[in-house]
Amino acid sequence: MNRPKFQEMLKGADLYPLKPTRIEIFQINVGKLCNQTCRHCHVDAGPHRREIMTRETMSLCIDVVTKHKFATVDITGGAPELNPNFRWLVTEMKKAGAHIMDRCNLTVILSNPKFRDLPLFFRDHQVEVISSLPHYTAFKTNRQRGDGVFEKSITALKMLNEVGYGREGTKLKLNLVYNPVGAFLPGNQEELEADFRRELRKQYDIEFNHLYCITNMPISRYLEYLQNSGNYETYMSMLIQNFNAVAAAGVMCRNTLSVGWDGQLYDCDFNQMLDMTVDGGTAPTHIRDFDLDRLSARSIVVDEHCYGCTAGSGSSCGGTIK
Repeated sequence: MNRPKFQEMLKGADLYPLKPTRIEIFQINVGKLCNQTCRHCHVDAGPHRREIMTRETMSLCIDVVTKHKFATVDITGGAPELNPNFRWLVTEMKKAGAHIMDRCNLTVILSNPKFRDLPLFFRDHQVEVISSLPHYTAFKTNRQRGDGVFEKSITALKMLNEVGYGREGTKLKLNLVYNPVGAFLPGNQEELEADFRRELRKQYDIEFNHLYCITNMPISRYLEYLQNSGNYETYMSMLIQNFNAVAAAGVMCRNTLSVGWDGQLYDCDFNQMLDMTVDGGTAPTHIRDFDLDRLSARSIVVDEHCYGCTAGSGSSCGGTIK
C-alpha cells in the first residue's frame, strides 16, 4: 500500500518539524520484565524479559528530576514493580518533590506475597495508580490479557479501593486504561468511562477516578496480531483516514521525555520500543549527558506508527487528546 508519510501530514498541518512545547512529564521505563504476556503489548514484555534498569541509572534519573524540578514522574514497564529497586526509586523521587504515576497491571499485586502490600505502599507515597483494564467483562479482558487476568484485576482493584484509592473524599487517584480488543479505534472516552463506572460499581462495588482510552499502536506484539489476522493494511488505512491535526498538535511527545531501561532517551515510549532514540544531531541520547535546553529545542523523531496517536480524538498516556 502506498501510504502518505507521516512527515507530510505534519507539514500539511504546519507542524513539521514537530517540536516540544515544554518537558513536563519525565517517563521512566524501568524494565521489560512482566508477570503477563498481553497480546496487545507494544513493549513485548513478559516473564522471559531480562532488561532491567539498574540502581545506577535510576540515580541519574533522580539527579535530573531533582535538578530540573520536573513535576511528574511516570513509571512504566513491563510491570515496574518487578524491578527490585522500584520502591527505592519511588521513595527518592518523592523526596525530589515529584508527583509519581505508576502504570500497574494490577495482577502483579497478587503474583507474589511480597507484593500484597503494594496498595499500602502506593497510599503512603501518594502514588497515582494507572491500571490497564481492557473491559468490564471477563471475556473481553481475558481475551486480550490472558486467562484469569480479569478476576485477579478485580481483586486488586478492591484492595486499592480498601485503602482509599478511587474513593470520594481522598486524594488517592486510581485511573483505568482501556485498549480496544481488536483492530479498531477506541469509542468515545466519556461514554466508555460512564459504562465502566456503572458496571464496575454495580457488579463489584469498585470505584475509580477516570478512564483513559488509548489507541493500540501498530508496533511489536500488536503489529504481529494485525499481520497474522490480516488486518494490518485495513488498520493503517483507518488511522490515516482519521488523521486529526488538532490531536497532532497535542501529542504527548511534545511535553514528555521517555527514558529507557538502559538510560537511552526517547521522544515517547513507542519510539523506545522501536529503538528510535531522540535526534542525536540536536540533543543528547543518554541520561548521563542530559541537557534540558538542547532536549527542549530538539526535533521530535516521527514515523508511520505515529498515526496511532493522531487518529480520531487522538491518543496519549493520559487518554484522548481532544
